[in-house]
Amino acid sequence: MSDVVRWAAFSSALVPVVLLICGSSLAGALGTAAGLAAVTTACRALLRHSERRYARLTGDQVSPHRGRHSRTGTGAHRGGHQLGPR
Repeated sequence: MSDVVRWAAFSSALVPVVLLICGSSLAGALGTAAGLAAVTTACRALLRHSERRYARLTGDQVSPHRGRHSRTGTGAHRGGHQLGPR
């Protein structure tokens, strides 16, 4: 993740500089920098959230939900009808 954040920070700093070189106003370049910083911050937060959620899901190794009454196995295991001699 750190590489992604570094590239985003680099791009957020580079774009306003290029805008100033190309003749854009200082206010426009600063506004662009602020917008890019906000987008970068939001994307970083979403990325961290998804990484934590993925780590929690793979770390717990929880079995999938089995339905309304959490039934597992066949009827014989739950005391259902058995077909053989007892």
